[in-house]
Amino acid sequence: MIALLQRVASAKVTVDDKTVADIGAGLLVYAALQQGDDASTLMRMGERILAYRLFDDGTGRMNKSVTEVEGEVLLVSQFTLAADTRKGLRASFSKAAAPEHARALFDRFSDTLKTNYAKVQTGVFGACMQVHSVNDGPVTFWLEV
Repeated sequence: MIALLQRVASAKVTVDDKTVADIGAGLLVYAALQQGDDASTLMRMGERILAYRLFDDGTGRMNKSVTEVEGEVLLVSQFTLAADTRKGLRASFSKAAAPEHARALFDRFSDTLKTNYAKVQTGVFGACMQVHSVNDGPVTFWLEV
């Protein structure tokens, strides 16, 4: 599993000109499910996202997690993060989980995050989404489990 975390001042997702998720300060998380991902992968990634220290502690250091600053989380599925771009001019998605399996994993991952932290919203799996964000920093981290 891959997650791209962006610290944001705000973020929202629209589908067909309708807002489906909208957060204030916190994390915009793009998530890609890969072949071989399972329940333990989801649990570990969820723990890392909620505990990862990328917020200011008041002394100019990134020592606080999204939960510690009581920020919000916007989770967006993005299979393109699983792309293999090492060769040629077109990405290969052979590492990505099959769509049906990825949807089930994404739903389970979303439920896991929401169970462990109430301030989580999600985009719409498989939809053509417009993601609007105001990056804070910018601060962006790539996590893999």
